[in-house]
Amino acid sequence: MQSFEDFDWQSGTEEAHLAMARQAGPAQLRDLARRYDWSMYPEAVLGWVMAQACVDLGSALTAFFNGDPERFNYIPKRQVTEEYQGVAILLDNIVRRVNSGFYLVDPGRDVASRKTLAKWLSYQESDRLEGRQGRYVLDEAILSTLLEDRLRLDRVTETATYNSNPSLWRDLLSPVMDLGVPRRFRGFKSGRR
Repeated sequence: MQSFEDFDWQSGTEEAHLAMARQAGPAQLRDLARRYDWSMYPEAVLGWVMAQACVDLGSALTAFFNGDPERFNYIPKRQVTEEYQGVAILLDNIVRRVNSGFYLVDPGRDVASRKTLAKWLSYQESDRLEGRQGRYVLDEAILSTLLEDRLRLDRVTETATYNSNPSLWRDLLSPVMDLGVPRRFRGFKSGRR
């Protein structure tokens, strides 16, 4: 079988595209989500790729915008022509997964165009103010983690926390002293915040 890197994505059958996607590793799947040509076989190939847990939020949003969702956003579901129903449903599924938190944020992988996302969210806000709603409404609370880049850690404060009071005796006796759970983690026990 041909390697993923050498495969010509501009040719081949739907089955060949899907077979290549299924043999891809996580990084290749994320890249494929970002660059797959929606004029080829998006329902089969992207339908499978976008259901994989390794796809991050930035890649999912990039794939979503590559599918030109604005062309279906204000058309009632029943009025989408049969030719485009599969693509519209795939876009529906991506939005459902985004809004459910299925795609996690990878701090190193942003959405390809923040301007496109910002424009989409501004139209979404305008719709809300006018009392209407498009077909594809992205949950801004889910997106805020990506947009505000809240997952980046401050290495100085993290290092200071984990290296406080370093000593050989502390390291050796910490399982007994903390009963296996360091005090700084006890506040995160379920039910407490």
